[in-house]
Amino acid sequence: MSNTTKTSTSASSPRRPQAMAEPGAFRARLLAFAIRYGFLLLLVGLVLYFSLAAPGFANPRSAVFVLQSVAITGILALGVTTTLVVGGFDLSIGAVATSSLMLAAYSMVVLEQPAYVAVALCLLMGALVGLINGLLIVKCRIPDLLATLGMMFLLIGLQRIPTQGNSIATGMTLADGETAQGSFSAAFLWLGRHRFDLVIERLVPVPVVIFLLIALAIWLFLGFTRHGRLMYAIGSNARATALVGAPVARYKIAAYMISGVTAAIGGVLLAARLGRGDIASGNNLLLDSVAAALIGFAVLGAARPNAFGTAMGALFVGILLQGMTMLNAPYYTQDFVKGAVLVIALMFTFYLSSRRGPSMRH
Repeated sequence: MSNTTKTSTSASSPRRPQAMAEPGAFRARLLAFAIRYGFLLLLVGLVLYFSLAAPGFANPRSAVFVLQSVAITGILALGVTTTLVVGGFDLSIGAVATSSLMLAAYSMVVLEQPAYVAVALCLLMGALVGLINGLLIVKCRIPDLLATLGMMFLLIGLQRIPTQGNSIATGMTLADGETAQGSFSAAFLWLGRHRFDLVIERLVPVPVVIFLLIALAIWLFLGFTRHGRLMYAIGSNARATALVGAPVARYKIAAYMISGVTAAIGGVLLAARLGRGDIASGNNLLLDSVAAALIGFAVLGAARPNAFGTAMGALFVGILLQGMTMLNAPYYTQDFVKGAVLVIALMFTFYLSSRRGPSMRH
């Protein structure tokens, strides 16, 4: 009898920890699911809510407006993403975009240059600003926030000097009393106003196509090339990456140059959409782009900067702002809501991720 009792006891004893572990394993799986897919479910829920609460939100006109706003914000956010990958941050993107907008307008309206010259000047300006930012950070060892903040203020002041703080439009009166003879060419305006006939007639604007192409290029570059993997390694541990022979300084400078060029592209597209050099049109570009890039950390539980997450973050910001506008929400509440969403997304990304077991982090 004693042997039988011992045998039955020993046979049943391993089952108790397994039964006790099942609730913990279920909670872990639920937590992992929430971290990985919670943001996407939130995005779907937001679309459904605004579709029901705001008449006209789901119609093609509203979709086009969201896509247009997402395109420019997303392009700038992708530039921020590249600097985040190498462990940096670029606060000058909004100022680069507005400087590009003003430079394009000044080139065509005041200097009477063709569209391709204006676009080339803007891209060169963005690359130059990114190069200077990179050199200040890498060679002069100025913290990235301070260097790009100083560049932001420099550009904000510089873009106002040629027109004495005025916006640029066809037929404007110049400082010497003469009238500007140039104008925005049809080819330039095509970049911001043309829509491709895809599936639904005239639904996809050119800026959206450019945004998708840039997002695809950066996603492929960061995720599937040796250079992209090295940039992630630099952001994770720059010293260790340098010890294996990687040119850390060059990659960091290249990241800021990419950020400058993408910001310049965003400014060109904004100028082409507006048809004038509006000096106040890019006021919210910095905050919206940074929010999109940081929200991207929460997409699919990536917990790191990535192009796909940034694109989804830009879409989320665009849908949120469009929905709030159509619900007649006061403009001064939009930044609060964006901030709350950003905090929640980062909480899901970092706080909940830290509670996962080591075996579930891959």
